[in-house]
Formats: sequence, structure tokens, C-alpha cells
Amino acid sequence: MDHAILGQLALAYSPVIDRNRNVTATRLSVFPLNSAANLPPQDLLAAIAETWPADGAQLWLNIANEQLLRDVLDAQPGTHILIEMPAFLASDTSFIDPLRTLHANGSTLLLKGRPLQELPREVLECFKYAIIDFEDDRRYDPASSTPAANGATEGFIRNIGHVQAGIHNVSDMETSFRRGAAAVLGWPIDNIIDESARPADQPQLQVIVHLIDQVHKEAEIEDLENTLKRDPALAYKLMRYINSPAFGLSVEINSFRHAIMILGYQRLKRWLALLLATASKDPNMRPVMFAAVRRGLLMEELGKLSGDDEQRSELFICGVFSLLDRMFRQPFSELLKTIPVPERVYQALVDHSGPYEPYFNLVKAVEGSIMFDIKEAADNMMMTFTDINGAILRALKNASQLE
Repeated sequence: MDHAILGQLALAYSPVIDRNRNVTATRLSVFPLNSAANLPPQDLLAAIAETWPADGAQLWLNIANEQLLRDVLDAQPGTHILIEMPAFLASDTSFIDPLRTLHANGSTLLLKGRPLQELPREVLECFKYAIIDFEDDRRYDPASSTPAANGATEGFIRNIGHVQAGIHNVSDMETSFRRGAAAVLGWPIDNIIDESARPADQPQLQVIVHLIDQVHKEAEIEDLENTLKRDPALAYKLMRYINSPAFGLSVEINSFRHAIMILGYQRLKRWLALLLATASKDPNMRPVMFAAVRRGLLMEELGKLSGDDEQRSELFICGVFSLLDRMFRQPFSELLKTIPVPERVYQALVDHSGPYEPYFNLVKAVEGSIMFDIKEAADNMMMTFTDINGAILRALKNASQLE
């Protein structure tokens, strides 16, 4: 991803989650490092196109710069890219024609925030959803006897559906859907562990944990195969992952024995780690699994810039395992007594220390979508934004090839 514009931006991403708790799109936030810079919109769209081609997954684009946003609107980005328009700009008459042109050409537009004044009907009809922050929502919550905040819903919201932003935990996500949200934006993964509610699919998770332990000890192939036979669906999923484009093998793997012969124990452990992080059947865990896969792939891509093969592998496992405490509903200090991990991974997950902690902080900053935090984490890593943004886009592309 050799695009000069990537060195002039900070990128961040978050999931778009529908009412079934499925992640239906990715929201990409774009922050120009120099707000006065004149950035070519076609260069931005070209960099994005390698991860989100026109015939690929849906992208919600949140551009935090008025001039770049205006230029992207004029560039006609394609109907698979949904553009977010801040409400205060939607009230600007100079945006009426670009918005109506995009809408007429089949593009979907999203109104971000509450307008200071009522929008003209010809502008309002261009938007499919209004994006309202959870803390600012004024809708009535059916589970409560009072409105969500002071006052009733403004008139313009009654005319279009809404998406709730700023979601940080499952409780807020469920409240948003009760209020009628079509989708939510954010990471419902806050570190709240209810140990009284262990996952119902614990047996399958334990099979994967046992396999990871066997691979760690380099057990005989027959022993590994016998363990995997306890869960045929798991064996199928493992084969699907290994044969995915993201893995990059030139031959098709057709059996678990073949996988071990081709991959070796260490690379196989990587994909068992991925299976563990995506094994939950709890719908509320789908955004957690989405986050875990991307954390692993992003930390691995960041590790490629300076680390060796062992370090890259460990960074992948560190990212993928970073949300297992939510899945298993156990603190890492207890959980990692049964799941073998390298010492540097243990330090990052349990002690919040060690050489992988700066990588972890950078990934969390990218998830948080606050430019100051991203810049601070990048400075601590002494990495350029060209490298960081290239790693983000490659990780998101690889993640899409696994799904």
C-alpha cells in the first residue's frame, strides 16, 4: 500500500453493528494531520480501494476535515462507500448541490449529529440515517419510565432512521436497539466481566484450548487428530481458515495431518488462536470477535515493520487473545493458567507491561478514534503514519478475506 497520502493522515476504524449483532460494515475515520493541507481526494479513495473495492464490503467514511470532505463528495466515491456528513455542514447551502448529486447517483449519505436548524426537505431526503451519539440521544427508552434524556425527539429525526454512536458496552448496545436504532457504532467490549454468566458453548472452547496446549507441547499428530474429531464443525472451520486467501498458501490443505505437515506446530498454533477468539455462539460476542481478529492482524502487521518471525507470531496471538477474558468471563490472571501463551504475551495481557504493551496501546488508540491518542501512541512507538496506516489497511483487508 504505497500511497503518499497515508503519511498525511491518521486512520481509525470501528464496526457497524446491526440489530442481529452482526457486523455489516466498517466505519473508517480519516483525520488529516495538517488541517490546512490540500489533500487530493482521489489519492485517498485509491488507498481505500485496495481494502474496499467497489464490489466488496460496505464502508462508512467519516472524514474529519471540511475541505477534504467537500472534495471527496465532488469526486463521486462510489455507492459502496457511505459518506458521513456533519449536521452543521448539511445546513450549509453550498453543500446542497453536491449532496443531491450524490443521492441521485445512488450513494447513501449519513447525517452525523443534530442540525442547529431544520434542514430543507430536499437536503433531508438525501440521508438514510442520522447518527446520534448515545449520550446525546433523547429518545424514549421502552425499558424506562422516562425519556433517555431531557426533551422529546427533534422533528427531523422522525423523518429518517437513526444509528447510535459512542457504544462502549453491551448494555448501551441493547438500550440503543430498544430505542429503535437501526445499527450502532462503537466497541461494546468494555472490560466488565460477569463471572456468574459463563459462556454456554464452554465445551467447544475447551476443545480448542486443549488443542492449543497439545500443539504447544508438540504432541503426536494422532493425539491432535483424536482431539479434533470431538468437534467436526471445528475441524471444518480450521480447514476453511487455513485455506483462506489471507493465509497465502499455494496448495490446498485437505486434512489436519496435512496442515501440520505443511504449516508446522508454531504456525498451526496461530490459527488455533484465531479459532478460539471466534468460537463463541453468543450473538453479543460477535463485535468482540470482530475486534479480536483485527487486533491480532493489526499487531502482526505492525510487528512486520521491525520484528522477527517469532515476534510477529506472538504479536498476532497477543491481539487475538486480548479479548478472551470477555469471551470466557474470567480475568486473564486465571484464564491464562489453562491457555499457554509466550511470556511477552502474558506480560501485556496480565501485567500491562513488557515489549508488546506499546503495540497494544496503539491498537486501542486506533479503535478509540481520537486523533490525539493515536498520535501519542504513534510517537511512543516511533512509527510513521505511512507505516501505521498501511498496516491498518492491510490488516482490515486480510480480516475481510477470512470472513
